Amino acid sequence: MTKTSSSFGISAGLSACALAASLLLVGCGGGGTSAAGVAPLALETPPTAASTPVSVATTPASPASEAVAGVAVLAADAIARPSATAACTAGNFGSFLRPFSPDSPWNSRPVGAVLGSATIPASTYYPSVDSGTWSSAAFEASETDAPMVVTGTNTQGVWDPDSEVYRPSITIPHWPAQTQPATGSDGHAEIVDAAAGVIHSFWGLKQVNGAWVTNQYAWTPLAGRGMGDPSHYYQGARAAGVSTIGGLIRIHEANDGAASYSHALAMSLDFTGLSNSPTYRFPATSADSNAATTNSGQIPMGSLLMLPASFDAQALATPELRKIAETLKKYGAYVVDRNHGTPFVIYVEIGADLKLHKNGWSSSTATDLDTIRAALRPLESAAWWVDGNNKNSSSVTSTAMNLLSMRGAWWRTKGTVSGEFDTWRQALVFPATTTLIEQANATGRAMNPVSWALPVAGDPYRLTVAGTGGATFRMTIADRQTGATVYDTGYLADGAVLNFTWPAGTSFKVTTWGRSGTANVESTLRPTLVRASGATGSVCAS
Repeated sequence: MTKTSSSFGISAGLSACALAASLLLVGCGGGGTSAAGVAPLALETPPTAASTPVSVATTPASPASEAVAGVAVLAADAIARPSATAACTAGNFGSFLRPFSPDSPWNSRPVGAVLGSATIPASTYYPSVDSGTWSSAAFEASETDAPMVVTGTNTQGVWDPDSEVYRPSITIPHWPAQTQPATGSDGHAEIVDAAAGVIHSFWGLKQVNGAWVTNQYAWTPLAGRGMGDPSHYYQGARAAGVSTIGGLIRIHEANDGAASYSHALAMSLDFTGLSNSPTYRFPATSADSNAATTNSGQIPMGSLLMLPASFDAQALATPELRKIAETLKKYGAYVVDRNHGTPFVIYVEIGADLKLHKNGWSSSTATDLDTIRAALRPLESAAWWVDGNNKNSSSVTSTAMNLLSMRGAWWRTKGTVSGEFDTWRQALVFPATTTLIEQANATGRAMNPVSWALPVAGDPYRLTVAGTGGATFRMTIADRQTGATVYDTGYLADGAVLNFTWPAGTSFKVTTWGRSGTANVESTLRPTLVRASGATGSVCAS
C-alpha cells in the first residue's frame, strides 16, 4: 500500500504572500512593493537611495536570501523559555513524554460534543494507523549533546516559515546522536530540548555525505499550545502549521494497557476529504499551498474529527483498534496534514509496537477501519472543555492571541545598520549603537492574515510593548482604499499598554515601526496585540 504525506508547500495562511516572501518580493497583502527599491506606502520618511530595503537579495535563488542581513545562526541563549507553572508540572505536561500545556487542544477534550454532518469519503486504499515512512519520531536532547549545523538541501538554504525567509543554515544547540528522520521524502523528525523548552521540527531532514540537511525548520514551545498562533503561525512541519509530535501515538503509550490515549490524535485526509473553502479552521493556522484549487471535500484542515458517543468501540476486532476508537470518542483527532489515496491516516511514532495487521493483511481490521471512517464527523460545538488536569477550561478555544510579529521585511529609514528578526526570541533585535536606527514594515507581514484572527472593527484591542535597551515601537493603521491613517499609537517604550477600539472599515493596512536604543547596548522589541475581550489563551493553565 503506497501513501504519501503532504508535500511541502507554503501555508495557506501565507498563500501567495509567503511565496513572494520566499522570492523576496514583499508586496503581498500589506500594500508594500516588490524588492525593486520603490518605497512602501505610509512611511513617515521615505527611504533614501542608501536606505534600501534590508530584505533585498540579488536573485530569488541567492543562498543568503534572508529577511534581514546577517542572520545565519540562531543563538542558543535566544530560545524563548515558557514558564512551567504548577498546573503544568502537576501532570508532567510540557515534557518529552507529555508535550504541551494541559489546556493545549491536544491535551483537552470536549464535553457535550455536537458533531456536524460532513463525512470522509472512501478512496484508493483503506484507512490506516501508520508508523511507517511518512510518520515521525521524537528524540530527546540532553544538555551534554553537541550542537549541529543543519544546512539547506539546495542553494536557497533552509526555509524558515516563521521568519518567511531562507537561511543558509540553522544551528541546533543540542543534537541527539540517535536522531533518525523518517525515510519517506517528508523526512520528519522532532528534537525535544526540555531544558530549553523547545521542540525543533524538520521537513525533509536527511544526511548527505555525513552532513545534515533539511528543506524546512520550525519550532514550537514544549509547554505551549501545540498549535500555531496568529503571530507565530507556523510552528512545525505539518501542513496545519503544527509539530509532528502533536497527536502522535508515542512509543511509550502504544502498549500501556490504558483503555484510550490521553490526548487527541493526529490525522491526515486525502484531498477528496479536505475542503477547498475554507481550507482551514481554528485551531489550524494554515493548509497546503494548493488546497483551494486541489481539495474537493467537506472538511477543513484543523477540524477535530470524532466518533459519536453511541459508536460501539468494543465491537471492533482488536484491542489496538478499540483503544483508538475510544480515543476518537473522547478526544477525537485533529486533521493536520494531507495524504494521497488514503481516506484517513492516524500517525504512530516510528518504532512503536503497534500493528493492526499483525499476521499479514486482515480483512476484518480493514472493515473495522472503514466502519470508523464512515462514522467520523467534525466537532461543531461543545458544552464546555476539560483540560489535561480534568479542570474546566475556557482557554482551549480562545482566539485571544497575539496578532503581531516582528518579522520583516523591514525598510531602514534612519541609521546605517539594521535590526534583525530573531525567531527564537520572537523579537526585533538591534545591534549595540549610539546612533538611532529606525525601520518600518509596511508589507502587511507583521500581521499574518490567519482567517479566524483578523481584527474586527469596533472590537477592543490591547497593545503591550516589551522592549530592552531603550528600543521603542510604533504602529499605524491606514485605510487601504484612501491611504489615510486612521490610528497611530506614536512611539511607545517598554511597559507601555495601550487600549483602543479597532477602527471602522473593511480594508486596512498595518505598518509597524521600530527604533533602537542609543546606549551602545543591544536593544530588542517584542510588542503584543491581543483582542481585549474573551478568555486569553495560556502557555500553561493556572
